[in-house]
Amino acid sequence: MGFSIKELETISGIKAHTIRIWEQRYHFLKPSRTATNIRTYSNDELKTLLTVALLNRYGYKISRIDEMPPEKRREAIMGINSPEAAGEFLVNELIGCMVDLRSLDFELILNSHIREHGLEKTITSLIFQFLEKVGILWQTDRINPAQEHIVSNIIRQKIICGIEYLPMPFRTGPEFLLFLPEGEFHEMGLLFVYYLLKKRGLPVVYLGANVPLKDLGYVVEIKQPQFIYLHLTTAPSNTRFERLLQQLGQYNAQSLISGFVASRAYSPIPNVRFLQSLPEVVQTIETL
Repeated sequence: MGFSIKELETISGIKAHTIRIWEQRYHFLKPSRTATNIRTYSNDELKTLLTVALLNRYGYKISRIDEMPPEKRREAIMGINSPEAAGEFLVNELIGCMVDLRSLDFELILNSHIREHGLEKTITSLIFQFLEKVGILWQTDRINPAQEHIVSNIIRQKIICGIEYLPMPFRTGPEFLLFLPEGEFHEMGLLFVYYLLKKRGLPVVYLGANVPLKDLGYVVEIKQPQFIYLHLTTAPSNTRFERLLQQLGQYNAQSLISGFVASRAYSPIPNVRFLQSLPEVVQTIETL
């Protein structure tokens, strides 16, 4: 399955108009055409564009980049003295591993970064940048499900291992109840919140994904948590989302919602709060 020019624009940050101009003037992109004459780009062309875009952002002229063989482009990136460039290079490497199904290389990059920087920084500075770049394509089903499942499970395993190696909570409260509602199966964001809470010694009841509201109500009634937390990656229907908010509003607990939906919503319910960015999530947990 090839990529459209709009999808290349989404992942690379290079406008479709600019990509077309580069195709006309230079040689590093050679898209194929569908029967209806629509451009389609291969995995290799996606990886090439990510490399070219990074070099261009750090001062390399397109004409010079076009003359470089692939190994020279890589060497040039490695020679850029910028933490931001190094981070973007690693994100691009993860994307390349994903589209080529190189799961071992994907895991080795994460392992190396975790050893050097720790799990929390790897998630906040590397994994979330990666997810932001490819997340829109996941929402529109343009990434092959096999590609998504492989990398999602690797990331999920890293977070679960990080949670497992943390000491048991030493504080008596406040207690958090973490869950995802019915139809939501992407646990990575919620697992990361679990990691942050446990690292700070806070007790957590973790229900996981696809939890019916009646089951949530049963646990809330017995456990009486001070906080309920959910991280929404996919957008539920308006009716289902309103029903969810209404039920959360009936509890004495403060409900915190982060993720894709939170960045585009507001809550008229006093005890439901949307956290619209990763820094806001971390800051909120730090203040507890």
